[in-house]
Amino acid sequence: MTLKLKKILSIATVAAGVISITPVMAHHSTTMFDKDKVSTITGVVKEVQWTNPHVAIFVEGTIKDGDTPSLWLMEMTSPGNLTRGGGWSRNVVKVGDKAVVDFSPLRNGGKGGALKKITLVDTGKFYTADIRAQERANLEETVQK
Repeated sequence: MTLKLKKILSIATVAAGVISITPVMAHHSTTMFDKDKVSTITGVVKEVQWTNPHVAIFVEGTIKDGDTPSLWLMEMTSPGNLTRGGGWSRNVVKVGDKAVVDFSPLRNGGKGGALKKITLVDTGKFYTADIRAQERANLEETVQK
């Protein structure tokens, strides 16, 4: 292989790496949520996706009494961050649970947001999910203090 060909292949490899990383970096941004606002929905849990990279809870509910219920997607951090920092486990929220959810809404007005707190109506138990706080380094040390 000639030196010129090696140089071209090296540049192409670096460029491909940079291009492939860009979407991943954008995915982990939380700018799509309006962190200055808090909305609340009341409804029933329809699905729980306890998977990486983000846990998601789908709730069918309403913001105002009398509205037609809609399906809302509540996004959280990873399962590991939730279990270390928020007292969560795979089974604390189940399909069929009645819930009140406080969340930072999507900026585009879509039916979803970043879950801040979920309260289970039947038990009164609540769980928080502060995405930014739970993705801090050394979270375990902070929680144990």
